[in-house]
Amino acid sequence: MSIDAYLTLGVFAVTIIALIRFQARTAAIFGLVLLSLVLFKLVSTEQLLASIANPGLVTLILLIMCSFALEKTRLLRLIASKVIVKSYQSTWLRLFGVTAICSAFLNNTAVVATLLSPIRNNPHHKASKLLLPLSYAAILGGTLTLVGTSTNLIVNSMYIDITGSSLSFFSFTAIGLCLVFGCGVVLWLCSRWLPEIHTENSNVKGYFIDAEVMPNSELVGRTVEQNGLRHLESLFLIELVREGHLITPVAPSEMLQEGDRLIFSGDITKVLQLSQFSGLSLFAEQNGLLKSNLTEVVVKPESILVGASLKTAGFRALFDAAVVAIKRDGEKISGKLGEVDIRAGDFLVLAVGEDFKGRRNITKNFIIVSGVEPDTRINGFKAWLSVAGFIGVVGLSAFGIVELLEGMLLFLGLLIFSKCLTVSELIRRFPADIWLIVSAAILLSHALNNSGVVDSLSVLVNHNTGAEHIYLALIMVYIATWLLTELVTNNAAAALMFPVAYGIAIGFDVNIMPFVMVVAFAASGSFISPYGYQTNLMVFSAGHYQLKDFVRVGLPVSLAYASIALTTVPIFFPF
Repeated sequence: MSIDAYLTLGVFAVTIIALIRFQARTAAIFGLVLLSLVLFKLVSTEQLLASIANPGLVTLILLIMCSFALEKTRLLRLIASKVIVKSYQSTWLRLFGVTAICSAFLNNTAVVATLLSPIRNNPHHKASKLLLPLSYAAILGGTLTLVGTSTNLIVNSMYIDITGSSLSFFSFTAIGLCLVFGCGVVLWLCSRWLPEIHTENSNVKGYFIDAEVMPNSELVGRTVEQNGLRHLESLFLIELVREGHLITPVAPSEMLQEGDRLIFSGDITKVLQLSQFSGLSLFAEQNGLLKSNLTEVVVKPESILVGASLKTAGFRALFDAAVVAIKRDGEKISGKLGEVDIRAGDFLVLAVGEDFKGRRNITKNFIIVSGVEPDTRINGFKAWLSVAGFIGVVGLSAFGIVELLEGMLLFLGLLIFSKCLTVSELIRRFPADIWLIVSAAILLSHALNNSGVVDSLSVLVNHNTGAEHIYLALIMVYIATWLLTELVTNNAAAALMFPVAYGIAIGFDVNIMPFVMVVAFAASGSFISPYGYQTNLMVFSAGHYQLKDFVRVGLPVSLAYASIALTTVPIFFPF
């Protein structure tokens, strides 16, 4: 192989290692990949521009932007209100069916976000018995259509780049239906193993609360016991941070000093007790917001806060809100509240200011669980236009009457002119991360072709394997893609494995479609890890699950999913 080939392989390998090591920096890693490929002249300028303007990628971006309008309607909330009934069996079946159908056409993250609060606050069933099935149903439903999940659209983008034509709207449907019904049965049987976690008032308990001992405080020079900090109602002093050193557990005889940070855990509704202590200040109190409306939110995976601390992000200026407390289920948080690196799925309790409701960046960064809703809802004619228009464009595209790209472009224009969406809102919520990831992945695919890596892989496969090994190769591609999905993310896994799968298919001199489909379905098959798929991460915190809960229920579902996918793909897409 040439120097360019080894250099391209090096970039490919380093990308995978970096994605596993720095999971929260996926977009930054792919950005560096794109710059490296251009810097080392492994791709041409024409290929760079073609990757950025790939029709499949543009379609994906338009679809995401048009779905913003649907999120602002009452459609999903209306559906959510009809799901939960007294019977667990009926609730489970309704939830699974509704979620799968909605996820086939709508953003599955939005579907899960809408159903999250009704499930957590329902009076009939433990939330932990429903939230994991909710996430799995969203994943399975996303496999039904071309627009069901970003993974399918990313694979389609790369397929268009290679073949010049798009997959059809229903290319995934036959196999997707087999997966929905087959895995649905397995999930139903395994749901008995879901934990029954008592979550009464779970939206306000178990939070991480940070308070600082101010100068001249009456607490200074007195012990924890003497100050009465051991006998608070539903609040517990768990740590003390002093000059960068962590003291835990905190002894009753510990003498408090000026500047000490006291870390409490417990019921956030009891937080005002702390304001009764002279010279003990909370972060929200310093911003004059502590007595404002308390609002609970979940940090979205695409939030600009992910990987940053509250201090470095300038939280108050961004959202006109101050963080009162933070909760991260499945892992203990330690240290100062303002210095904790925020992760996707973290629950925050915010004391919000008057301008919070009108901020346009709230829905991009948070899922509102309870409290003050942002003032971005639409109803009446606008709501009907948003819902009917989206369904109409998708329907026309499904039957080949209108190209999905053209339809979504015209529909987006209609949403802007009717003021269902604003230009400023679209700019703020523009999915730049997905654009960057997919553009870089397509460009990396060009580099693998330009440098001869794909040809070398094809020759290697052709010379060392026979036709009898095709199915084994298909299984290996599935396993590799699935492992990347569980270790990294579904979108990155699909983007990286597509050129490899294509090279193997060319080496066997067979139809590339079985390998294309296996990459798409394997990249969506994240059931064992809470970190491989956005919806898993959302319910991980909301349901108070532990990793073993995902393994106990997700492993059987994952095995069933793999068996069904690997059996049906060669049937519907022969070699």
